[in-house]
Amino acid sequence: MKYAVIKKDDLTKWLEHLKKKAKLYAPKKKENLFVFRPVKDVNDVCLEYIPTILPPKKYYFPQKEKLLRFSIQPFKTAKAISEFEEFILFAVHTCDIAGIQCMDVVFRDGPEDPNYLNRKEKMTIIGIECLKYCDDKANCTSMANHVPRGGYDLMMVDIGERYILHINSEKGERLVKGVAYIKEASEKDIAHLERVREEKKKIFKEELKAPLREVYEAFDENFHSKVWEDVGNRCVACGNCTAVCPTCYCFDVLDDMDLSLNEGLRYRIWNSCQMDDFAKVSGGEDFRKGRDLRQRHRYYRKFKYPVDKFNRYFCTGCGRCTRTCMAGISLIETVNSLLKENAAKENSIVP
Repeated sequence: MKYAVIKKDDLTKWLEHLKKKAKLYAPKKKENLFVFRPVKDVNDVCLEYIPTILPPKKYYFPQKEKLLRFSIQPFKTAKAISEFEEFILFAVHTCDIAGIQCMDVVFRDGPEDPNYLNRKEKMTIIGIECLKYCDDKANCTSMANHVPRGGYDLMMVDIGERYILHINSEKGERLVKGVAYIKEASEKDIAHLERVREEKKKIFKEELKAPLREVYEAFDENFHSKVWEDVGNRCVACGNCTAVCPTCYCFDVLDDMDLSLNEGLRYRIWNSCQMDDFAKVSGGEDFRKGRDLRQRHRYYRKFKYPVDKFNRYFCTGCGRCTRTCMAGISLIETVNSLLKENAAKENSIVP
């Protein structure tokens, strides 16, 4: 069975079933925003939502993660976490699934990160396909993440009174197999799915004013662009943009000593290139002193450096950085300004 269907009336029943299978996390409304939280009451789960404040990244790459406990006399170390529990991420947007795929590339690149990989092995992803824009901050179409591109176990698509489920792995199949109210999709259901996706094409349009190939070229040619100076002048260095990004993976490792100074805990915490001391080295030298240099680095870590290293863009188009920016800096506007400047430069060149 490649496609299955479930009636919307049976969804809460299925969520209760999933809760028995593993720890279940899903989007929930918090005041006027949304967050991923453990599911206690299945009626709190939101399927139509603007991307959550933090991406589901916080469950497979925690904000603060214990690594090991140690003692000096006698010297010994032990892992702080012995094993991870099975968990399900429910109703994950395709842009956030793209973020997980980016993290996979990073943490599988040598040396591999065992904590991340062990968590990933325990994780099941149930996605939900967006059929309309979350808001005007998203640039998912230009990044080709407005449609499913793998990386999930099950993908839900709203086809009216039912959801059609694309089964993409053995994990996903285990969550629908033997469930009486989940049926194999009929040809009529598949035809309905195709009509829904055809309608979707009328809604989602390119947000960036050039294809990604030209975006990459603009970044390649405009390292010293005036755009970065403008963005740097507006930036207030709050660090929100990197804190909410689904593909930022920088971290710091710290040791906390007990009062005895004989025992302690080593842990890692998220870190960010937007922090003032991030690029400082011994002697106080700072390789990115200004906000313009730090912002430029952030953009290059989405649109150029990972393309060179991993052949993949690390902007997923979720819009979180724009949505959360205290200075109102828009990723779409910034990239389009860079494209405009690059086009003007090319037009001014006399052959």
